[in-house]
This record gives sequence, C-alpha cells and structure tokens, in this order.
Amino acid sequence: MAQRYKALKEDFVSNLSGGDIWEINWVTAVAPAAYLLWSAIQSRQRYFDNYSPVAFLVDFLLNVGAILLAITLQSGIPVILNGLLVLPAQVIFATRPALGKKLRKPDKDHERMKLLPIRPFITAYRGGMMIITCLAILAVDFRIFPRRFAKVETWGTSLMDMGVGSFVFAAGLVSARPIIIQSRHIGEIISLGKLLRDSLRSSVPLLALGLIRLYSVKGLEYAEHVTEYGVHWNFFFTLGFLPPFVALCQPLSAMISSPALLSLLISGIYQASLDFTSLKSYILTAPRTDILSQNREGIFSFWGYLAIFMAGQAIGFETLDRSPFGTFALFSPLEKRKRLIFRMTIWSILWSVTYLLASTLSYGLNIRISRRLANFPYVLWVSAFNTTQITAYCLIETCLFPGVYRALDAASERRECDKATSRIVNAFNRNGLVIFLVANLLTGVVNLTLDTLSMGPWGSMVVLGGYASLLTAFAVGLDIWDLSIKL
Repeated sequence: MAQRYKALKEDFVSNLSGGDIWEINWVTAVAPAAYLLWSAIQSRQRYFDNYSPVAFLVDFLLNVGAILLAITLQSGIPVILNGLLVLPAQVIFATRPALGKKLRKPDKDHERMKLLPIRPFITAYRGGMMIITCLAILAVDFRIFPRRFAKVETWGTSLMDMGVGSFVFAAGLVSARPIIIQSRHIGEIISLGKLLRDSLRSSVPLLALGLIRLYSVKGLEYAEHVTEYGVHWNFFFTLGFLPPFVALCQPLSAMISSPALLSLLISGIYQASLDFTSLKSYILTAPRTDILSQNREGIFSFWGYLAIFMAGQAIGFETLDRSPFGTFALFSPLEKRKRLIFRMTIWSILWSVTYLLASTLSYGLNIRISRRLANFPYVLWVSAFNTTQITAYCLIETCLFPGVYRALDAASERRECDKATSRIVNAFNRNGLVIFLVANLLTGVVNLTLDTLSMGPWGSMVVLGGYASLLTAFAVGLDIWDLSIKL
C-alpha cells in the first residue's frame, strides 16, 4: 500500500503542462494587492502601531490568508480577489490620515544615515515571495491546489516554476549588499581567494541540508519527482553551489560593470549549447546510467539559476544602494525616489521585451520556456516578473509612506520604516531560509501522516490553514526573540 500511495503521489505531480502566464501574474498580484490594503490601513489609521492580537490576526488574514485563498479556493477568480483587496484600499486611502510625528530637521547630535538604506518595499517583496513559496510547497500535494499551478514536466509555465526562480532571484538581490559596502572602501580590493573562502562558508550549511534531504527522501521512501532535479540532486544543492560560482563571476562582473549583462551572457551561452549541441536531448532523454546522467537536470539547470542570481544582483545594486546614480547628493529625496522608480520601470520593460523577443513566434526566436532546463526564456521570465513586482511594491511604499524616503536621519528612517513594514512579512523576510527549511519539514510530516489526495476542499483548507498559522507563529516568534539565523 505504501508503494502504491507513493506512486499515486508521484503521478499527481508528474506530466503537467502548466498554465497561462497572465493567470500567474493575477494570482501572484494578490501579494502586492494585500500589501496595498495593509499599507492603506496603516498609513491612514495607524492600526498596526499598537500590535494587539486583533492587529496580528488582520495582518495574518491580509498577508497570508489572502495568498492562501488565491492558490486554493479562489484560484479561479484571481481578478475578483485582487479587486476585493484594491477597492477597499482606495476607499481607505481617500480618508484623512491619522496624525503622526512630523519629520524634523536633524540636529548635529542625531545619528547619521547608514550607507545602505532600509527598504520596506524590498522587505515586502521578499516576505511575500517567501509566504507564497512556503504555502505552495504543501498545497501542491492537495487536490484543492490546481494542477496548472504545479511544476511543469518540461515545457510551459506555472506558479511553482516561478516560485523556485524567484527564490534564487531574491537571494541574488540581497547578495549585492556586501559588494556595495566593499565598493565604498576606496582602495580595498578583496582577493578572489578570500571571496571563495567566504562563499564556501555560506555553501557548506546548504550542501549539508541537501545531503540531509537526500538521505531523508531515500530513507523514508518519500514521493519524489525525478525529472525535477534528478535522482540525487535537490534545490538545496543548487543553492549551495551558487555562492562559489558567484564569487568566481565577480571579477568578470566588475570588468563589464553589469551583473545583468553577465546574466545574459551566461544564459545566452547555455541556450546556444542547448540548441546547437546534443545537450538538450541528453538532458531530456538520456538513460540514467551514471552520476552525471542521473542528476543531469539539476547539474545543467544550475547555469540558468546562476544567471537568475546575477540578474537579481543587478536589481540589488539599483535598489539597495543609497546613492547609485553618482552625484546623488544633489537630488532632493523626492527626486531620488522618482529616479529609482524610473530606473526600475525601465528594467522591467527591458527584461519583459527581451523575454518576448526570445519566446514568441511572430517577432522573436520562438524558444519554448522550460524550468526543467532553466533555459534562456525562463531566466528572462523570472527576471521580468520579479523586477516588475519590486517596482509595484516600490510604488505602493512611495505613495503611502513618503516619510520613508524623506527621512533626514537614521532614527527617523527607522521609525518610518517600522511604520511601513508588516510584522509578519518582516518575520518571513528576516529568517527566510530557516523558515523555508521548517516549511519543508512540516510538509514532509503532513505528507507522511495524512492522505492528502483523499481530502476534500474544506479538510484541505483546515490543514493548510493550520500549517500557515504554525509557520507564521514560528516566524514571528523568532522575530519577537530578535533571532536572525543565518545558514
């Protein structure tokens, strides 16, 4: 019976063809729409300043509950769900804002602004991405989760295909922080050897998690989808090998002054290898006779994920640096924000147009998108999607929390950023990798103890709601205890 059920679980997530990109856009738009409503309530009513249990519940329903509904019960009507979030936000936004402290000019004794600003819109983006990823990895095992949202077999697009790419893109974004700091220390050059040593310290815990997952899956005879990464490979191995390869790419990235161009170079060369050699047929059809062929999907798709990481790093340089535009100090705070939005909009358009040119038949190269291969159009799609999402979050923050970018000293900036940040979303962002690990563990426990395929809609929602609540409690608990666990 155990083997039969395992086969049923594997069949349930196999041979899928995905869904429409616009539907994916509408479903994932629920996250920024929920942030918009949360922001309207906070900016006009200051409702979450006194973070009572009721405020926590409202925060949870908006930033977790709405996303859970979007991928389950309300998955067929994402446009309506977005409207139910955006329309109240517009009404609340039209009301008179609650009185708050006015920003004052800093005194000489006030703390100076730090090199890297606090970016609530980045916190909202990364936290929302982490929430939907954690919800989807369990929801996919229930029939209430549409099959078109699950990972495709080879060709096509789906919500979960975007989720795995977005995880890597977000990691690349924050990787820009230490590089920005180092670039401000004139004359300080970090050797490639030191970069590799530092990267290995980041890699070892992730590779250890990959080995633990491999042992657990094989030892417990847990259902697995071999064509996703291979027989032994898993996503933790991909994450673990990224840091040393990124370190090797840094000198080249600095030479061409653009991680985005390096991303295009890596993914372009990889795509050429797929199209003009036998690599594509090897990945898709070769017999699994040795360690390389058994794990060919994970090994070769790594190059696509490396390109996604570098694309995320390029956006990190745009958004995380306080002065990315040279003579930035000459501009007013409003002008700085306008320039940031303008540049992010341009990046969104460039990635989107490049994706269309690569993937469409009528005026492009007509390359079919594949998460299994992590090919050129997949890299472009993930980059375009995430850049557009970040731009949307930035626009919401700009309109509803102008105090964030108008702050004149570190203390007022922290105060304004705290006001503009959901406690739950911040908690998911703060310890994202640990929460993702716990989500994987809870997913395993649920699948080993419950027959998820036989559960009806409401039974499924009870389990998923309990899982979401437990995961949120864990995330917020770490935040309350002021714990930041770095793996």
